[in-house]
Amino acid sequence: MAENAKIREIIEIGRDMFLRGLVSSHAGNISAREGSRVHITRKGGMTSRLSAADIVEVDMERADDPAVLLASSEYVIHRAIYHTTGAGAVVHAHPPYATLLSMSGELVPVDVEGGYHLGRVPVATPRNPTASEEAAHAVSELMKANRVVLVRAHGSFARGQTLEEAYMLTSTLEASAFYLWHIDKTRA
Repeated sequence: MAENAKIREIIEIGRDMFLRGLVSSHAGNISAREGSRVHITRKGGMTSRLSAADIVEVDMERADDPAVLLASSEYVIHRAIYHTTGAGAVVHAHPPYATLLSMSGELVPVDVEGGYHLGRVPVATPRNPTASEEAAHAVSELMKANRVVLVRAHGSFARGQTLEEAYMLTSTLEASAFYLWHIDKTRA
C-alpha cells in the first residue's frame, strides 16, 4: 500500500472510531507497519479529525529515532505487539462497554459474530496500564494467542494484518460487550 493511502486509511479509521463511539475526541491511537517502519498517530492528536500532519513515521529498529518523541505515548505497546506478533496494524480504542466489562475479567462473547472473530478476550492487568513497558509486555504476551486484548479499566488493543481487520475486531468487541452488558442487566 502506498504511503499516502496508508495515511488516508489511518485518518478514516480514526474518524470511524470516533463516530462509532469507540474513542473520545483525543483518545485512542492507530498504527500500520511496513517492515521496520510504523505510521502511528501523534501524541495528543485529535483522533476524530486527524490530518496527515497527525501521522508520525517511526523506525522501530532505531532506538534513537527522534520521531518517537512525537508518536503516541502508547507507541511502546504498539511496538511490542509488532515485535511479538508480526502484525501489520494495531488499533487501540477505549470502547465503553468492553472497558467497563474488563473490570470483571475476560470477556466471553455470547453473540455469533463475537464468538467467531474474538473467542475469549483476555484482560491484561498491569499496575501502570498506559504507555508503560509493563503494559507493553503484558499486552504483547497475550497477543501471541489473541487478536484482541483488553487492558483492565483502560481499553482495547486489536491487531490485524490490515487496518481494516484491526478496526473490525475492535468494533466487534464493542458490539459483543454491549450484548453481554444487556444480557446481564436482563438477568438481574
